[in-house]
Amino acid sequence: MDNTLIDLALESNGGRTLLTSDDFFAPKENLLKPGRGEFIEDKYTDHGKWMDGWESRRKRTEGNDWCILRLGKPGIISEVDIDTHHFVGNFPSHASIEACTMPEYSGLDELIETGEWIEILPKVELKGNSQNKFGISSDQTFTHLRLHIYPDGGVARFRVYGNPNHSDKNENKLIDFALADNGGEMISCSDMHFSHMENLIKPSTGIDMSDGWETKRRRGPGYDWSILKLGSPCNIELVIVDTLHFKGNFPDSCSVEGCNESDKTNDLFIDENMEWMELLPNSKLAGNQENVFILNQHSPITHIRFNIFPDGGVSRLRILGRKAS
Repeated sequence: MDNTLIDLALESNGGRTLLTSDDFFAPKENLLKPGRGEFIEDKYTDHGKWMDGWESRRKRTEGNDWCILRLGKPGIISEVDIDTHHFVGNFPSHASIEACTMPEYSGLDELIETGEWIEILPKVELKGNSQNKFGISSDQTFTHLRLHIYPDGGVARFRVYGNPNHSDKNENKLIDFALADNGGEMISCSDMHFSHMENLIKPSTGIDMSDGWETKRRRGPGYDWSILKLGSPCNIELVIVDTLHFKGNFPDSCSVEGCNESDKTNDLFIDENMEWMELLPNSKLAGNQENVFILNQHSPITHIRFNIFPDGGVSRLRILGRKAS
């Protein structure tokens, strides 16, 4: 392999598994972690043997299992490695890969329904407990991949080697104005019993449930909320509510309000008489995934009030838009 190639999908390079048909035995997130995965002889979970990879249950219906992922660095792919390390009696017999080019934060429905998927690796046979490496012949830049396994089973790691595309330097591209690195600042929240609100605006992907904002269980009326100051006034186009790792404790729904109040001090935003404008109406959330909401907001916003109903945990909040003129 060319030593100049990098793993475009690696978690530390920004790669993210988005959706899978099934990960009953071992979570999809393991696919993009560093290393080849470890094996612990006597370690079991409530679902069965603990495995350091992505493993689906035994399929008893037609079809095959799959996993959709977003490359951390879009680019031209030269080689893939479907590593079945430690998977001996439970690895898939075959695999194939499709790829597409979509906006970075595309909704899961968009990714599933798009007709732009291109097969870059036809169905190939896999070996167990092995690095299964295959060359890819394409000069197209891709952003998302769909790994198919036939019919089911476990894969320890998935490596996607290639050259990142640095050509997109558009100064007017979408920016995450909630991100701490871009000047976002958490002001206050109703509760952070289990984990701190500051985690919402970290640049990295959440490590586990402690690395998010989680409130205690609400036993009375009302709902939880957090308020943040955006890095600069902006026109918001997308809101991403990432519930990664929150499976039985994510909020049922959420809403987003905003205002344009550059001159107010932080303590004034906690005032119950503060006037907020609804940007996103109360909308259902799904657990352990990115929930993508498209906004048609054309007036500048400086502050956000993020409401969760009635309580629960959120890993990250992304407020994507363009600088207000």
